[in-house]
Amino acid sequence: MPHKLLLVDDEPFNLELMSELLEDAGYETRLAENGEVAWDILQQEGENFSSILLDKMMPGMSGFDVLKKIKAEPRLEFLPVIMQTAMGAASSVQEGLAAGAFYYLTKPFSRDMLLAIVGAAVSHWDRYVNFRELANLHIDALRHLQGARFSCRTHREAQSITALLAKTSAQPERVATGLFELLVNAIEHGNLEISYEQKSLLIAEGSWEQELESRLQDPAFRERTVSVEFSRHADHLSFVIEDMGPGFDWEYYQNAEPSSLMNSHGRGILIARKLSFDNLLYEDKGNRVVAIVNQA
Repeated sequence: MPHKLLLVDDEPFNLELMSELLEDAGYETRLAENGEVAWDILQQEGENFSSILLDKMMPGMSGFDVLKKIKAEPRLEFLPVIMQTAMGAASSVQEGLAAGAFYYLTKPFSRDMLLAIVGAAVSHWDRYVNFRELANLHIDALRHLQGARFSCRTHREAQSITALLAKTSAQPERVATGLFELLVNAIEHGNLEISYEQKSLLIAEGSWEQELESRLQDPAFRERTVSVEFSRHADHLSFVIEDMGPGFDWEYYQNAEPSSLMNSHGRGILIARKLSFDNLLYEDKGNRVVAIVNQA
């Protein structure tokens, strides 16, 4: 079944262009010519969408107003919102990031950029839905788990560990979203030493998956693992993730300028901090991170 996207823009030409490009790529689209219509649609059938492309500047209810309503609605708060904004509007981007828009599309945009950003947002949604379904499997014993330690090398192993450990929390799908992002960062950018710039280039060239598999088999990297240590405390849960890479400038990515968060990747830290954990602490050279979930 194709992913369904809600496109919101007060310019009919923009709606028609985006709809044509996205439907040619296999997506199903629903169009809204203003914020009021978009919010009506979301209230009635919001759970049917995989992502929303939302123009920020619209008369009446602006895109930012719609975004705030989405993030205040529990059944919609994890729905990825792609905010459309004018090139170079850094303050606008910062405002959207603070409100929960983790994907940005700058105007004018190319077909490739549109599909890359939408693909990233939809992948985020697919992971969330998958973890939500896994979390619904009733495993009471995990709510009583006091501590555990795991290791992983691949995305598949990270997904399995995430699905298990998320069930230690009262809100497993929330924890799962951020925990998986942190594990992926540890695998790709930590153990395999793939920089954000390299990943951008590989994605653009269509060779990302091949390079990932190649590095996993490379003797220089194949013995490296990511450790995940879980512990339950009186008032919080702790998840400690450590990779075997050389580290990175974590302060830059934790406090990144808005323009650096407009790519189709690189949002893991931001998503983990704002959506999943009550505290996120990087230590030393950046290859060890402690994620905290407060317990009521």
